[in-house]
Amino acid sequence: MTARFPHLLSPLRIGGIVVPNRILSSGHDTVLARDGAVTDDLIAYHEARAAGGVGLIVLQVSGVHESARYTNHVLMATEDACVPGYARLAEAVHRHGTKIFGQLFHPGREILESKDGTAPVAWAPSAVPSERFHVMPRAMTESEIREVVAGYGQAARRLREAGLDGVEIVASHGYLPAQFLSPHVNRRTDGWGGESEGRLRFLREALRGAREQAGPGFAVGLRVSGDEHSHDGLDTALVLDTVERLDAEGLLDYVSVCAGSSSSLSGAEHIAPPMFRPAGYTAPLAGKVRAVVGVPVMVAGRINQPQEAEQIIADGRADACAMTRALICDPELPAKTAEGRAEEIRACVGCNQACIGHFQLGHPISCIQHPETGRERRFAALPLITRRKKVLVVGGGPAGLKAAAVAAGRGHEVELHEADRRVGGQVLLAELLPGRAEFGGVVTNLEGEARRAGVRVVTGSRIDVPALAAAAPDVVVLATGARPRRPSLELMDDPVVLDAWSVIRGAEVPRGRIVVADWRGDWIGLGVALRLAGQGRKVTLCVTGFAAGEHLQQYVRAAMLAQAMRARVEIVPNVRLYGADADTVYLQHTLTEEPVLLEGVAAVVLAQGHTPVTDFDVDALVLEGVAERVVAVGDCVAPRTVEEAVLEGLTAASAL
Repeated sequence: MTARFPHLLSPLRIGGIVVPNRILSSGHDTVLARDGAVTDDLIAYHEARAAGGVGLIVLQVSGVHESARYTNHVLMATEDACVPGYARLAEAVHRHGTKIFGQLFHPGREILESKDGTAPVAWAPSAVPSERFHVMPRAMTESEIREVVAGYGQAARRLREAGLDGVEIVASHGYLPAQFLSPHVNRRTDGWGGESEGRLRFLREALRGAREQAGPGFAVGLRVSGDEHSHDGLDTALVLDTVERLDAEGLLDYVSVCAGSSSSLSGAEHIAPPMFRPAGYTAPLAGKVRAVVGVPVMVAGRINQPQEAEQIIADGRADACAMTRALICDPELPAKTAEGRAEEIRACVGCNQACIGHFQLGHPISCIQHPETGRERRFAALPLITRRKKVLVVGGGPAGLKAAAVAAGRGHEVELHEADRRVGGQVLLAELLPGRAEFGGVVTNLEGEARRAGVRVVTGSRIDVPALAAAAPDVVVLATGARPRRPSLELMDDPVVLDAWSVIRGAEVPRGRIVVADWRGDWIGLGVALRLAGQGRKVTLCVTGFAAGEHLQQYVRAAMLAQAMRARVEIVPNVRLYGADADTVYLQHTLTEEPVLLEGVAAVVLAQGHTPVTDFDVDALVLEGVAERVVAVGDCVAPRTVEEAVLEGLTAASAL
């Protein structure tokens, strides 16, 4: 399929390195490193993407100095002892023809955590605080600056010795080199600050050190945010001036362009932009960089499909595209593209839940659609089946679809029955909310996988115990899901009380003030509030937690809260629903137990979580001989999210 993707699938020269195609996995945290070192899990993770045909892998950040430990699971390149681990990783990736670069990193003031829970001392050019992490850094001394600058060169040498093909200095997202560049953060009056030449010195010397110590034939690149989208960040004009000067001095083999800054909530959203951002929205920034440098330019920013990447490169806005989350979701994306199977690509939906969301919770990377990610050593090679079994899956939500696809892929005879006209479960509701249409791709992907694996999918089929017995399956997988929970409430004078599902499906909502009572703090309450506000309603969102969207990944939450603010949604935190009458909603404050009354209310919309559908007794089905094995997965076990449902479907089918 080179003819369909002639630019994307063509090789690219970066310095002395030739990358086999223009698809790359850009640097991203995995929480698979341990004690600063490469692990077998990290090797397996990256080798899966190399086996899937990606042209270039840029590793997660490697600290260049002890003060660069911004999390407990950062890679470190500060001692020669790191070389063997990196060498094993490079060898595994090179086996598949993929090139591999390291990222050289210091966060400066952007410190997330410490080893023992005490607040670490963060270093920065000047004592200017970080708004997002509420860190007040200490201004670096001259000797500390020189020590850190030297660390870039020493780390580059170590990675070269390990057999990597290049390094990338991270000056993006408001990290230490960007802090030196920024007149808002760098208030120094010595040779490392002042006018632009002094502020550029740190980055220039770091690049020179990396080049000198790594030697010829080793690629040295730069990652920058084309616009940090932050009140104290770098703007595009300053970034363009910086890369143009560094390229003219021969210090760059490539530039990798992204957007955003770690230092503010508004800027951080662009680090892993959620589905509210359009595909490839950072490409214009890369195009501006490409116009002022003579080296290859890479771009990252919601590039999920090969046709999007092909167009960006064809238009001359970049020379290569980072498809990082797309590769987290489908490691085989490059191979499928090259083999003419682009329609089989499992498209990332930008939910951020198990990729960047896991990192921010300190958990290893994964994907809600492809839980094999981050678990390669557990699920990469499933055991061969010893006997082909007849498997009947009851329920076509994410859990049922994944279980069916994996079981059929292993060679079992699988039939899936869904009571509704369409498979998909609650995903079909999520995709109807503002800015969430892309989430429906989860169903498209899972259903496609199941059908291609040979699953017989029967919709509009409600299965009961006699029907199960008549089918005579060897294994029954129960994936019957959940229904909206309706708590016990004190209701008087016949108030209008609706559940969120019915509102999403288009139920009539009276005019006037609408109260959305949100117990969970996820996409449902906030999404319904946005939907109603978009219809011109006055909406009050009452949440039991400290903030709306509390259980959403923080970039998704930030985007939705910004939308809610613009839509004039009133948010009342720390309240639980108690009751309602014809025009008043009665709540209790969760901290004081004091009453909170909202008057002039036309209707209450309940987003109060879910109750599992347990129409079948697992033990009874086995005892009555309906099947030799019955397993329940997903929300019918306990209502949670798509992530847990798909993982349980995979786990159950892997054991059959």
